[in-house]
Amino acid sequence: MVILPALIFFGYGSIGRGLPMVLALGVYMASFIKDSVCSPRPFAPPVTRLTIGNHHLEYGFPSTHSANSVSIALFFYSLLQHAYVTPSSARFPVFNVMYSSTHSALEHMSATPGVDTMVSDTTYRVLSGVLLFYVFSIVYGRLYTGMHSFTDCAVGVLLGVGVWAFDQLFSGWLHVWVRDSGWIVPAVTIPLCLLSVHWHPQPIDDCPCFEDAIAFISVVLGEILSRWYMLHNGYGDEYFVHVMPGSPWGSWLDTLTWWTVAVAKMTVGILIIFIWRIFAKNMSHFVLPPLFRLLSHAFTLPHRRFYTPATDYKNVPPETGLHPIPSVIDLPGMMEMETDGGGASGVRGLRYDNIYEKEEYPVDLDEENGEKQDIVKHYDADVLTKVIVYCGIGLLACGVIPVMFEALGWGVQWS
Repeated sequence: MVILPALIFFGYGSIGRGLPMVLALGVYMASFIKDSVCSPRPFAPPVTRLTIGNHHLEYGFPSTHSANSVSIALFFYSLLQHAYVTPSSARFPVFNVMYSSTHSALEHMSATPGVDTMVSDTTYRVLSGVLLFYVFSIVYGRLYTGMHSFTDCAVGVLLGVGVWAFDQLFSGWLHVWVRDSGWIVPAVTIPLCLLSVHWHPQPIDDCPCFEDAIAFISVVLGEILSRWYMLHNGYGDEYFVHVMPGSPWGSWLDTLTWWTVAVAKMTVGILIIFIWRIFAKNMSHFVLPPLFRLLSHAFTLPHRRFYTPATDYKNVPPETGLHPIPSVIDLPGMMEMETDGGGASGVRGLRYDNIYEKEEYPVDLDEENGEKQDIVKHYDADVLTKVIVYCGIGLLACGVIPVMFEALGWGVQWS
């Protein structure tokens, strides 16, 4: 919601577009396998859980955190390696060549010995160590906290490597296809996104990773559609010629000007995204349920387990489904429950008779402050609502808002 749009707002569009692609592939593939295998998390690891969020509701195999940490680290290591072998006198910015073909990228990565490069040896080693520590801390942390087994993390690491390799091989081809193709791009990508939602396995128990997968692939859909429209309507790289006013490290006036524009860009950009979330969510919840009920008279609509069909309710309650604006204030009450002991097993092992063993828990994980909590209900309109909302976020962050900044003279290039 903030970091990825900021990359695009400040001229690192190729990173802001490439990183969600890697994340989406990792999250979708991991959740697909999780809901197919339905392997529970470690039932009773030797740790005492102090707080419980919603991650315990997901299955354990494979580890999504491990997959994402590896793919992200390799993604940034590719950029670091490119900068390390690129002469500092090169005119092209290192972060804007991600969509070049693998062959041309390898040609650029032929550094001449003795020539200064964009990244020094010391910086290269330090940043490589930081990326390595990042991966180790995430993977080891999943084991240490008892959220995953060694098998979960090992397969997650392999999945992350595979996702990164897939992106390296096909991101250039995807960009060429989007750039050179006509209406076939939306005609293929929109149904493919909807089919990815429909084909996602239905687990034995309600698993929240499905909604994460929907959000990520919808953002990628919006990014691809915005890229396609911009490249075919004169809003490509050649359109963004303005540089942000001022300088982040010039005189005090230049610095003040630059930071004022930067704050204005972030404020306006994120505000537009929040307004879109509110509008799209309310509009979808108003339009989709009666539309689904109307279509249900003509044919049988797809129905996902644990999601109430529109024929069984009149309106989606405003407090359920996609929250228009995530509230940090509500996080402790919504996401955490204090416990006095017990293991880190998934809630499915506590709600029902567990096939491995039975234990008496001092605090039921379905309770908070000693009171029974209502089971969260899902509605079929929430699924398509997420697709619409997050696809719109991708369109706005990658297309509409940067074009608006360029038209206002604020620019998306910061130096």
